[in-house]
Amino acid sequence: MEKSKPAKEGSKSKSKTIIKRVFICVLSVMIFLGLLTVVFNVIVLINGGSRISPDANARLEGPDCILVLGCSVKPDGTPSDMLRDRIETGVALYKAGAAPKLLMSGDHGQDGYDEVGCMKEYAESLGVPSEDIFMDHAGFCTYDSVVRAKKVFGVSKMIIVTQKYHLYRACHIASCAGIECEGVSADLHRYMGQFKREIREVFGRCKDLLNTIFWPDPKYLGDPIDIKGDGKVTNG
Repeated sequence: MEKSKPAKEGSKSKSKTIIKRVFICVLSVMIFLGLLTVVFNVIVLINGGSRISPDANARLEGPDCILVLGCSVKPDGTPSDMLRDRIETGVALYKAGAAPKLLMSGDHGQDGYDEVGCMKEYAESLGVPSEDIFMDHAGFCTYDSVVRAKKVFGVSKMIIVTQKYHLYRACHIASCAGIECEGVSADLHRYMGQFKREIREVFGRCKDLLNTIFWPDPKYLGDPIDIKGDGKVTNG
């Protein structure tokens, strides 16, 4: 019986060694991923941040349009607080002569949920004529909205409107896609749940930095639409 003790002790020692090695490997991977996340975010923040206006006034000369990025709509079909502020900022820029067209980009993937229809209706209520408002019904994410602006609507220069935490990523994607851009913040109020959005945005920046390396196609593409034409072609 005593002769078996060294064997048992050796087995325990091997198990501890394996557990220790696994722990070190897992910890190393976590540290690596953490550092990579930091590096990716710094790249997006620097590149995108260099294209954000220091105030609410756009300085980009001759843009094709103002891209207003969509977000949640209330159950009654009216814009959420964040979306309302984005639309109002975009409309204010349009009325100031910053660009001749508005491009409303958001999620209209279901019959009962229509971000872009809500956005256009609200912009019209603020005095923007229908022909100057284009709708991108397949702007399901920031990457799709920006890439479709170029590939579908033929945009080469644009102003991007959204809240500032989101502008860094949108401007980074646009600049990498070869679109000359300027970001204008729509932070007109404080918003509930912003901390969660900030955390989610950390991972969103990583995802879209990879997208700007591999350039996958947006979820949907379609026939070209001339952003210099009549926005009514995107109705319905």
